[in-house]
This record gives sequence, structure tokens and C-alpha cells, in this order.
Amino acid sequence: MASKILYVCQEIAPYLPETEEAKLCRMLSQAMQERGNEIRTFMPRYGCINERRHQLHEVIRLSGMNLIIDDNDHQLIIKVASIPSARVQIYFIDNDDYFARKAVLKDADGNYFADNDERAIFFARGVLETVKKLRWTPTVVHCHGWLAGVVPVYLKRIFADDPIFRDVKIVVSLYDDSFPGELEREFRTKIAHEGVKDKNLSILEAPSYENLCRFVMKYADGVVVGSAGADAAVVELARRSGKPLLEYQSPDEADFFDNYNRFYEALQ
Repeated sequence: MASKILYVCQEIAPYLPETEEAKLCRMLSQAMQERGNEIRTFMPRYGCINERRHQLHEVIRLSGMNLIIDDNDHQLIIKVASIPSARVQIYFIDNDDYFARKAVLKDADGNYFADNDERAIFFARGVLETVKKLRWTPTVVHCHGWLAGVVPVYLKRIFADDPIFRDVKIVVSLYDDSFPGELEREFRTKIAHEGVKDKNLSILEAPSYENLCRFVMKYADGVVVGSAGADAAVVELARRSGKPLLEYQSPDEADFFDNYNRFYEALQ
């Protein structure tokens, strides 16, 4: 049974350095497409991405919407590029306020950006509004990386009655991408201002990496351990959740991608 899979990715190779997560997102998009699934893949257009080298261009018909984050307007720009060797198209969420800086999540001194919480909110809203404009109805939404962590709650609470997303199944992958300390303390309030009314928001009173993952998994229909180095406490939370779980496996395994495909099918 073919699926329509929306990949929401924090990073994808070759646009960013080849981390485990970036390589997996790139390979997974190609492999699922080759297995007859219909794919749409999104990531942020970080300022360190070379637009000329990778031939990014703006999609005018999808761009121009203003998204309000914490009472401020931010213009949504959509760009697109293709990975020629994979015949996979990537959509980029862009905005000068959040993604123009020449870095991904941290500044030159290694400090995480103070507005990463708002960047996550903008990324989530941007992806879902763009999919609506595309009039494309996914059967599975697979989120990779904590920056994609706002997508599941939006799907379950803001877009739940939208025909595009009404029957979608949500998969969340866990990686070795934890951050120290906490995100901005108002993260919970900003999500609530978006129209989310949910008791689970109390988990974000202390928006640590572990609590963010705990919050995200509340809305997942299935969880994947994407990295052998994924946070042990978070992986244990996933195992205890009772949700369908795809344990870590090496990408070198012969049936690696088939296992993902079967996991998606089992959720539908």
C-alpha cells in the first residue's frame, strides 16, 4: 500500500554537513519514493545553505503569507531545490528574521540561539500552511529533530479538523541531538497563543530537551529511535509510552528501509 509521506526535517544532506540525521533524512526520502510512496520533504532554509550551488529558487505561488508569532508578523518564503542524484525535491521554509543568519542552531561561540523556540513555531506553521496550499493530503507525517517538535501538537490541536490533515498519522524520530539547559521560558505561552489548548502544555513549564521530547511524543502515533546515541532517558520514555516503536537499527542493514515502510503501513 503506497503512502503519502510528509517529512519535516531539521537538517538534510547535502544542504548541511552530513550528520547521522541529515544523511538519514536524505536517504529515507529517496528510498520511500523508490518504493512507490509519494513524498514531500521540508527543512528550514538556514543562511549557511549555499543557494547558488544547490540551485534554490523561490516558489512565488506559495510565498508571501504573513505568520504571526508572539504578536509579531513574519513573512513566509518558500524555496525549492532538487537533489539530482536522488530525484527528490526539497521545500525550504525561509524568513529573514529567523533563518538568514549564517548558522543552524548555535552562534559562533557555540551558544544556542535564544529564539530557537520561535524558529520551531514558525517552521511548523510554515510547513503545514504550505502543505495546505499544495492541496496535498499526507497519510503520514514524519518529524526529524527537535526543531520539528511543534508540528505534532499543531496537527492534533490546530489542524485536526482540516480535511488535509484529519486522518494523518504522526511519526517522531529520536536522535542524538539534545541541547543543554532549556529553551525560552515563554515557549509554552507562545504555543498557547497559537490557539493550542491542552493540559500537556504544562510539560513545557521547564522546556528542557527531555521535556520537549516527552511533550512531542504525547501526540505521536509511532516513535522511531533514529540514532544509537539518542538520549537514553527519552528512549526509555518512548518504550514505556505503549506507542508503536521502531527500535534503532543500522542503515547498513539490508531491510533497513523496508522496515520503515512496514512501520508506516502498520500505523495506517
